[in-house]
This record gives sequence, structure tokens and C-alpha cells, in this order.
Amino acid sequence: MCWSATADFWAGLGIGAVGVASLASVRRPGDAPLAALPLLLGAHQIVEAAVWDAGGGAGSATLAWAVIALPLLPVWVPLGVLTAARPADRRRSLPPLVVGLATAVVLAHRLATRPVSAEIRGHTLGYAVDPPHAPLVMAGYLLATVGALLLARDRLLRVLGLLTGIGAAVCAVLWRTAFVSTWCALAAAASLLLFAWIRGRARASATADPGPADRNPTATQ
Repeated sequence: MCWSATADFWAGLGIGAVGVASLASVRRPGDAPLAALPLLLGAHQIVEAAVWDAGGGAGSATLAWAVIALPLLPVWVPLGVLTAARPADRRRSLPPLVVGLATAVVLAHRLATRPVSAEIRGHTLGYAVDPPHAPLVMAGYLLATVGALLLARDRLLRVLGLLTGIGAAVCAVLWRTAFVSTWCALAAAASLLLFAWIRGRARASATADPGPADRNPTATQ
């Protein structure tokens, strides 16, 4: 979330461009879900620009925003961490994914049975969702998203988890005071870190994969 429709739109385009570059750099199929995360976050920003333009309310843009933010992300992130992990390390990624799935079911049911609305509050947007057992659902959401990254074996993904956790706390304080919405800045920083991660993975894959001449020493003789 950004502080205006214009900021959301341009932030969405920039973050989405990082997502396209990340996907173009993928060399391992299992890395694709995390590489595509900036593309999803960019789309999320552009959807919110439409919420701003609509003046908030309970329209289709508000619902689309809520679907991405609530049931989709707590499944997407831990699933991406799991598919990117080595087979021997995937067991540690299962608890966040299970928690994310359970959290997503609760949030999806809430969105399917009650309308969600948005309200412009100065330089922020407030969304009325009111899930059941909100503290427990929030804990599950954080375990599935931030927790999955912190539990990863990959150092850069753990750094991303730390950045996301601290950044989310700061953004939440600014947002709750209705001072300014800075979630788009966090999404941009996370997307750039993911791009650095996928580029590093691509370089490592290229180094580990010998060229044709290396596979067949007689090819150049």
C-alpha cells in the first residue's frame, strides 16, 4: 500500500518490472514461485491504485486487493520457500505451509461470506475485514510468511525474512497512526532482495552446470 493512487500505480509498475526480470533469470523451476512474488506484489499495488480511484468502498478492486493480501500470500510464500529448498531441507518448510493453508482457509471463508470494504484515511487506506479470532489468525499469517523465510536454509532468504518482519512492524505503526502508508516501500525492498537472490541462484546454477565441451572432452579435439 502506498500513500496515493499515483504512488501505488508507479510503485506497482516498478515492482512488477523487477518481477519480470526475476522470472527471466530463473534457472531452476523450483525458484519460480519466489521469483514471481514481485510480480504479484506489483499487481497488488496497481489493484490498490484502483481502490484509491474508487474512493474506497466495497467494489471489485477492494475484493481483489483482499484476496491477494489475505488468503493468497500466506500460501504463496511458504510454498515458494519449500519448492526452492533442497529436498533434504524441505521438511523444515512444511509447518509454515500447513499453517499458511489453515490461515488461508479461514480468511477465504471470511471474504466469501462477508463483504470487505476500504476507507480512505488521510494518506492511508483502511480495510475492514474483521476475521474471526483475529490474534490467532494474525499469528498464523506471520508464521506462514515471515516465519517461512526465517526458517529457510538460504542466508539471503533469512535476511529477507528479517527485513520483512522489521519492515512490517514499522509500516504497521505508521499505518495505524494514519500518518502515511509505506508498505509499497517494503514491497520494493523485498522485491529487489528477491531479484538479488534469484540472480545468485542463476549464477550458481550456471557454475554447477558444465558446458557441452566440459561434458564431452573430445568435442573440441
